[in-house]
Amino acid sequence: MKTKAPSQLLLSVALLSPLIHEAAAFVAPSKILPTFSLTSTETNDSEISLNPVVASVKVSKTVEIFSLVKQMEADGEKVTSLCVGEPDFLPPKAVLDAATAAIRRGDTKYTAVTGTADLRNAIADDLKRRKGLEYDPQTEIIVGNGAKQSVYQGVLATCGPGDAAIIPAPYWPSYPEMVALAGAEPIIVETTKESGYLITPEALRTVLEANPHAKLFFLCSPGNPTGGVYREADLSALAKVLKDYPNVAVLADEIYERLVYEGNCPSFASIDRMFSRTMTVNGFSKAYAMTGLRLGYVAAPQPLAKAITTIQSQLTSCAGSISQAAGVAALTQVSDDELLENVKIMKEKRDFVLSELEKIPGVSVSVPPNGAFYILPDVSGYFDGDDTELCLQLLKSKKLALVPGSSFGAPGTIRLSYATSMEELKIAIEKLADFLGEQST
Repeated sequence: MKTKAPSQLLLSVALLSPLIHEAAAFVAPSKILPTFSLTSTETNDSEISLNPVVASVKVSKTVEIFSLVKQMEADGEKVTSLCVGEPDFLPPKAVLDAATAAIRRGDTKYTAVTGTADLRNAIADDLKRRKGLEYDPQTEIIVGNGAKQSVYQGVLATCGPGDAAIIPAPYWPSYPEMVALAGAEPIIVETTKESGYLITPEALRTVLEANPHAKLFFLCSPGNPTGGVYREADLSALAKVLKDYPNVAVLADEIYERLVYEGNCPSFASIDRMFSRTMTVNGFSKAYAMTGLRLGYVAAPQPLAKAITTIQSQLTSCAGSISQAAGVAALTQVSDDELLENVKIMKEKRDFVLSELEKIPGVSVSVPPNGAFYILPDVSGYFDGDDTELCLQLLKSKKLALVPGSSFGAPGTIRLSYATSMEELKIAIEKLADFLGEQST
């Protein structure tokens, strides 16, 4: 196991949100519950005062559109949807068998807050084998109900009122909203197609110099929605900047790292002197198609991991025991070759969508994705660049659901998920081409 020097441990402690230091429960219930009063106990009328933080949080456009699609389908309408990042294939057989066996054994009880020992050991072994990272499975790995929970708890552990978090755009829409829920300020940094929509070290230094209250830096690789992948040289250049800002933690969202088409996807924690400040988030939804099983994790040095464990103990306790049993099978019984077959299939779908988009006038893809399963084409020539209106009219007219790029910090674009069947992709592209063609006439 990698040994951390005292200075590294002190650095990790300094990265924590002040809220964590108050108590194991980190915020007294009286401070977080909304107040309310009943004006009439007879009629049960009430005047409820909600937490003002809620008013500042936006509803996820992806979830909003997906919910609308499900309602339309429930009403008997046939909708083609490329709005959700969910693989169309089943989890590997070993995963399904392990879940079934766990149910039959009666493994339906609470587990430790941080997850079962078997799963934490499997995660530690996987990170060491593939990424060269050594984490203590007893104290530095926390299993949660999906990577999304792990990301949010990483935010809560490091950010609070008066702090800021650096988020490169385009970004996953939940990042800034999670920061807002923590009472901190999300600071968006624009990237360019020339840089492959990856933040440059120059841009990172500029934003850090201008925002000394920054406590957290988001780094998503491969990226959602761009599919951009940071190479080792890119990460090293960013790390060189961060070495001058020891109070800034890094949340490395690597949920798509198994879905890379060319080259590899190194972990930021493996870069020199970045281990002690990095929270590595990963999970089982994308590579293993276990979206509904809600299983993810964060690996972090002990001071950060302890803070995240404290938070999780008060929020959800543990991840589902059946899902955890399935996760062990995913990491110990599913071969790299089996996963690579899925990557090949995804690459074929990516190439098909890219080739078809090239045929549509007024649609361009500046940076083809090298990872994940999204494409972010520019459609700013339509609807005066109003991508939200485009998506709403497209859904109404052609029953095709896409997500507006503005919700990802990329106005004038739309996000397509090609993690569906080839048949569905062909129908979707045909609908999109017909719809945009009608706008040109």
